[in-house]
Amino acid sequence: MRSRYFKILIFIFLFIVNMNICYADVYRGKITGTGVYLRSGPGTKYSSIKTLSKNSEYTLTSDKLYSDEGGCSKGWYQLYYEGSATGYVCASYVSVSTLVYNENATSNCEVNMQNAGFPSTYWPGLCKMQSDHPNWQFKSIPTGLDWSTAVNKESVCGESYISSSDPSNVDSTCHNPYSKTWYPASASAVAYYMDPRNWLSDSYVFQFEYLKYDTGLSSSYAPAASDLIDHSAFYKYHYEKGTNLGNVMNDVGYELNVSPVHIASRVLQELGAKDSLYNLYSGVYPGYENYYNFYNFGVSDSCATSKGATTCGLTYAKEHNWYGVHEAIKGGASQIANNYIAKGQYTIYLQKFNVVPTESNKLYGHQYMTNINSPSEESKSSYKTYNDAGLINSPFVFYIPVYNNMDITNYNTSNGAVDSNASTDPSKLAVSTIVTSSGYHYSGGNISGIVANTSISELKETIESIAGSGAVTVKNASGNLVTDGSIGTGYQITIKNANTNETLTAVVKGDTSGDGVINALDLLQVQKNLLGTYNLDGVYDSAGDTSGDGVINALDLLQVQRSILGTYTIS
Repeated sequence: MRSRYFKILIFIFLFIVNMNICYADVYRGKITGTGVYLRSGPGTKYSSIKTLSKNSEYTLTSDKLYSDEGGCSKGWYQLYYEGSATGYVCASYVSVSTLVYNENATSNCEVNMQNAGFPSTYWPGLCKMQSDHPNWQFKSIPTGLDWSTAVNKESVCGESYISSSDPSNVDSTCHNPYSKTWYPASASAVAYYMDPRNWLSDSYVFQFEYLKYDTGLSSSYAPAASDLIDHSAFYKYHYEKGTNLGNVMNDVGYELNVSPVHIASRVLQELGAKDSLYNLYSGVYPGYENYYNFYNFGVSDSCATSKGATTCGLTYAKEHNWYGVHEAIKGGASQIANNYIAKGQYTIYLQKFNVVPTESNKLYGHQYMTNINSPSEESKSSYKTYNDAGLINSPFVFYIPVYNNMDITNYNTSNGAVDSNASTDPSKLAVSTIVTSSGYHYSGGNISGIVANTSISELKETIESIAGSGAVTVKNASGNLVTDGSIGTGYQITIKNANTNETLTAVVKGDTSGDGVINALDLLQVQKNLLGTYNLDGVYDSAGDTSGDGVINALDLLQVQRSILGTYTIS
C-alpha cells in the first residue's frame, strides 16, 4: 500500500513540475501594450530579453504576481516565451485568462471535441476559440504515434534548431556544428513546440490551417490573397493592367487543391514587394513576351553570372511553357503542391513535424524547415493577414495532430536527444531550402533576416549546419574574400549544395552603410534619404526599410535611432 501511495505522489509531482499540467487550470497572458519588454527579473532594473508584440499570447507559469522590484507597481507575471525559457512582464500590460481543464465533458463544445477525437487536455483552448469563432472547424489527426517516441525522433541531433540559448532548450550532447545564435534543440524545447496544446489560441492555431483548397472559403480566398500582396509592385503592376492576381491565385488554388493564400505568400517571398524583379513578372521583356516567372525559379548563380537573372528566369519560364499569368502562377504552385501538400504535409505544422506522411519512410523526415519556431511564427503572419482583411471569422478548418499517451508522458523534460554524427557531405537540399532551414530569408537573390553584428563565422556555422562543412564562402561588397568581422549589407554569400551553388546578397536591416553594425552613419543615411539629399537603392534601400512596409519613412528613422540607443531591437 505504501508503495502505491508513493507512486501516486511521484505521478503528481511529475505533473506539477511539467509545463503542460494535465487536468489543472492553465493561465494565458495576452499582451495589451505596444513595445512591452520581457525582462529577466521582476523589475525594470533587469535586462530586456525581447520585445513582446501587442496582442501576442503566452502561457504563464502560474497566476502568481511577483512583487515589483521597480518600474511596475502592479507586479509582474512570469511567462514561457521559448521552449521552457521564462521571463517577466509588467502586469499592467497583460490580460490574463484561465483555461479550465475538465476530465469529463460537460459543455456541448467539450462533448463535440471529444466526439471529434480530441483528448480532454485539448478542450479548453479549442472551446475558447470555438466560442469566439463559431465558424471555425477543428478536426483531429490521430497519428497513432507514441508521444515520447515522437519527441525523441524529432529531437535527434541536427533535426531541430532553436535560437534560444537557455540551457533547458539546448541539447548539449549534440556535436553537430552550430553557431552562437542557433542551437540544437533539446527534447524539452522540441516537446514545447511540437505539443499542439501549446498553440490553441487565435494567432497560433493557423499553423494547423488546412493548406489544401477549402471550398467553404471559396468566397474569401481571393480578397485574402489580394490583401496579402496588394502593397507589392508586382500586384500593382498587374492590377493596373486589369488583372487581379488574388483572383488568379484563387482559380489556380482551386485547380491544384492548394490554398490561394499560401500561393500568395510564396510569390511574395520570392519576388519581394519592390520592383527589382520587374522583368520576371511584367511579361514584356524582348524575346520572352507574355512569359512570367513569379517564383524566381531557374535563377541559379552559375546561370545568372553567365546570362543574367532575367534571361535565366524567363528561359526557365519558356521551357516550362509558363505563357500567360495564369499558367505561370499555376506552374510554380504545382511544384509546391506536389512536393509537400500532396505528400500529406498539408499544414505548416506538418511541414516541420512530419508525423502523418503518405510514405512511411518519410516519417519524421522530409521537413521544410529545421527552425522549430517557424510554424508558430508563420501562423502569426497568417493570422494577421486574415485579421487585417476582416476575414478572421471565415469558416477556417484546422487539422490538429493527436498522439498516444500524451497525458501519461507529457514529455517536457530536458533529456532524450540522440547524438548522431554530423555529415560533411554537401546537402542535396535546394539552396533556398538550406537558407530558410537555417533561419534566414531567401528572396529575389537576397538573403535577409541577418541580425546586425552577426559575425561571418556565426553565419557560416549556422548555414553549414544544414548545408554541410565548407559550403559557405563570404565576400565583401568589393568582392574580396573575408573570413572575420561582421556580415554587412551588400556582402556576397555563396552557398553550394550537392549540385550547384548560388551567390546571394546580404541584407542586414538597419545597416545601410554595409559595415554590419547599426550606428550614427546609418541614421544619417536614412535621414538624408528621407530629405531627398541621398539615395539608398537596391539592398541598401531594403536595409533602410527596417519596419518592412515597403518604404523608408519616419518610422524606420525612429527604429534606427532607438536601436542605437539600445531601446529597440531591429529584427
